[in-house]
Amino acid sequence: TIAIVGSGPAGLAAAQQLNRAGHTVTVFERDNKVGGLLRYGIPDFKMEKNIIDRRVAILEAEGITFKCSIQIGKDISAETLEAEFDVILLAAGATIKRNLPIPGSELNGVVQAMDFLPHNNKAVDGQLERELKYLATDRDVIVIGGGDTGSDCIGTSNRQGAKSVTNFEIMPKPADERTEENPWPYWPFKLKTTSSHEEGIHREWSILTKEFVGDAKGNVVGLKTVEVRWKKVPGDRPQLIEKEGSEKEWPCDLALLALGFTGPEKTVPEQFGLALDERGNIKGENDYQTQKPSIFTAGDCRRGQSLIVWAISCLLYTSDAADDLLCV
Repeated sequence: TIAIVGSGPAGLAAAQQLNRAGHTVTVFERDNKVGGLLRYGIPDFKMEKNIIDRRVAILEAEGITFKCSIQIGKDISAETLEAEFDVILLAAGATIKRNLPIPGSELNGVVQAMDFLPHNNKAVDGQLERELKYLATDRDVIVIGGGDTGSDCIGTSNRQGAKSVTNFEIMPKPADERTEENPWPYWPFKLKTTSSHEEGIHREWSILTKEFVGDAKGNVVGLKTVEVRWKKVPGDRPQLIEKEGSEKEWPCDLALLALGFTGPEKTVPEQFGLALDERGNIKGENDYQTQKPSIFTAGDCRRGQSLIVWAISCLLYTSDAADDLLCV
């Protein structure tokens, strides 16, 4: 009997393979529906949620049990899971959001992308009424962060009828093609333009946000920025240099922070008494096994924030010494 904590891509992939190997699998999810970031992080215009529902129906028909709205340490204890299941797999993701600790970050209208996107997905699903603080309609939106999450914020803001959408990226604008400094077979650092960008967006590169500007009511009304350049230092990380005289203030009613994550929430590993690595992830170096032989970890909570394709890249192994289940 196996308990999987988390129903995101890692948890679902592991559940399917463990079940097909002949084990009895129960998946615990603290949210009200299965899917994790597949359901609440990715907008419907990129992935319609009936795809998840169809897959979950297949998994349930194959014999997997899903229990939603159950939080470890609140609705069920770690001790209970360890007593009732032979093996536990932690696939809880990396959900601690990276903040932007600058003046004005506490203002109304400065919103984490991973609060903005789940709220929109739940509104689209009819689970809640939209709150004004998460609505981009008729607002000057600035998305800080140039990754996939930032792109999702751009597409969502456009669909909500934003007055304008601007994207800030602190790194220099990538080249359209590979450069000599980035030869094959290294990952190609090229300019990435998504369908959300093509729908309408103003992009700014090599720009650093210095301050959020607020009004008398505590609402954000603008951003102060400065242009930057990166100085290469042999044998060390590049240095960020601010350009003198490049200060600028931008109108902004809604600032979305798409800055990534710093690791998994600590409550789950603490409940099980598990060690963390130097990056704050659940330590699972020995074939993804924690220091407790019956507890394993997979996905972002083990390796840190990454892509869905890594989370679903699960293989099933059994140890020669003791039929332990290892999810890689």
